[in-house]
Amino acid sequence: METLTPFVWQMWAVYALVLTAVVLFSMERLTLEISALAILTILLVFFYLFPVIGADGRNLLGTTTLLAGFANPALIAVLALLVIGQGMFQTGALDGATRLVADFGSRHPARTIMLTFLLIAVSSAFLNNTPIVVMFIPVLVTLAHRFGQRAPKVMMTLSFVSILGGMTTLIGSSTNLLAAGVVLTTKLPPIGIFDFVVPGLFLAAIGFLYATLAVPRLVPDRAGPALDLGGAGQGGGKQYIAQLEITATHPLLGVGAVAGLFPPLRDMTVRMIQRGEHPILPPFEDIALEAGDVVIVAATRQTLTEALKSGSKIFEGMLEERFAEGNDNGDAPARPGGELTLAEAVVAPGSRMIGQTIEQIAFRHQTGCIVLGVQRRSRMIRTVLNDIRLEAGDVLLVLGKSARIQDLRHNRDVLLLEWSATELPDPKLGYRALAIFGVMVATVLAGLLPIEIAAVAGAGAIIASGVLNVRQAARAIDRRIFLMVGAMLGVAAALDATGGAQAIAEASVVLFSGYGVPVILSAFFLATAITTNVLTNNATAVLFTPIAISTANQLGVDPMVFVYAVIFAANCSFATPMGYQTNLLVMGPGHYEFRDFVRAGAPLVILLWLAYSFFAPWYYGL
Repeated sequence: METLTPFVWQMWAVYALVLTAVVLFSMERLTLEISALAILTILLVFFYLFPVIGADGRNLLGTTTLLAGFANPALIAVLALLVIGQGMFQTGALDGATRLVADFGSRHPARTIMLTFLLIAVSSAFLNNTPIVVMFIPVLVTLAHRFGQRAPKVMMTLSFVSILGGMTTLIGSSTNLLAAGVVLTTKLPPIGIFDFVVPGLFLAAIGFLYATLAVPRLVPDRAGPALDLGGAGQGGGKQYIAQLEITATHPLLGVGAVAGLFPPLRDMTVRMIQRGEHPILPPFEDIALEAGDVVIVAATRQTLTEALKSGSKIFEGMLEERFAEGNDNGDAPARPGGELTLAEAVVAPGSRMIGQTIEQIAFRHQTGCIVLGVQRRSRMIRTVLNDIRLEAGDVLLVLGKSARIQDLRHNRDVLLLEWSATELPDPKLGYRALAIFGVMVATVLAGLLPIEIAAVAGAGAIIASGVLNVRQAARAIDRRIFLMVGAMLGVAAALDATGGAQAIAEASVVLFSGYGVPVILSAFFLATAITTNVLTNNATAVLFTPIAISTANQLGVDPMVFVYAVIFAANCSFATPMGYQTNLLVMGPGHYEFRDFVRAGAPLVILLWLAYSFFAPWYYGL
């Protein structure tokens, strides 16, 4: 420590700055962006006035070093993965898989989400958990909506279970690999892929139960625009009257009623079947749908939206016929399901549409949009859509090109509910997004490219292929993540250069030196776990592994016991969003604040510390 003596007072100044940062981020009196910029400014000014001079006479904490965090490969990888994840979410690339999972577990929603988390944990033991989290963010958002939950209740658990799964095997996390790399530089034998799987599974099991049962109760339920895509929160519970026109090629042609219900329409209520001039009312017995039938159904907006997103052909005939010829505004024909937007519009008081039918007012020719459904609060309508005479307050579910939907803002007859607009993804773009994501994951798993290069290339491909435009990609990048991580990586560099991080590690050993190996191991685990939430997991693993080996040698115990403690503790990155990049990935979709991670993650860190403190001495015979 002699080389660090001249920098002792700067080290304490950095400790004070770390404490200040934690307080600012937790209290959130200032926005996170302003707090991060304030911390960074103080850091830059302080080490300009009071430099840390190295052996070569240079300032070890100059502006280049302190600002290098903004070019950190892990941060760039996270931002690029956010773009790829947004591309997959917006195009509905994983909607098909989500529907399969949701349909499979529709009778047991809680069990389905729990099994999904278990799948994530198991996958993270063998695959890089960052792309796994990117892949499952849209899946869990959709599952949560289908089962009546909101994204904030599942996003943090997603990150935590992926980290817990990654701590069970050597290849589960970059943290484990970095610690193993340090071991290779010593005379110790290399770490095998399953060498620490037993204590890893023990800790992961305890953490999994906490993350799935306790975390959803600890995080707040904040609303946000990204959480309401697909209809939840956008009138998803209102029943709309819609109609299906059975053509000669319609998928419902010949489908018969079973116990009065039509199985393919299980999420819709059939109100009437119009066959020629004769209406057929429920109960439906011995009825099979024929070409020319018009089926009047009641369904929520979410059900109708999912039918359109899934590429279902139940609207075949109606959409093709109404979009095939363009419209009076000169639009080119539009593809059903592609480049279309679904929105809600209310018939305004005093509207010229009141008392007229949709056909009489020629809604499509006037607006370039078609009416998919009508919702009336006072009663449930049972008539053909084109025969419904509109009333003030009726809600129309309209479908059209984005520009035509926006034009409804200037229409005096209807009031457009702009927050309700949902773009319907083009299935072809979903396939492109899936292909790009698959290639990215394959190159990383095969070792052809590191995650940061593959992620940047994937984000570029997402934009170049038209999955997202530049504006949409820019919106996917969370500036809070960029500023906070960049600033805190500068703080981490200051901790390292002034000897602050090493002092924490050595002090924990010296403080408990007279209390026996189990107590020292427990203190070492806790010091590592605290540091990883400030210094990031990778830096902590590299810093503490050599200290662990030397400490074990001084105590005369197997060094691998302490090395494994570093691996497990460095993975306890639950208490801060910058502790691990998967926390950063879910911060935006979950609409979390810094204090949310402290509230839900800090107890998990303490729980795993206590569990390891009792389990390790028994398991290793200390």
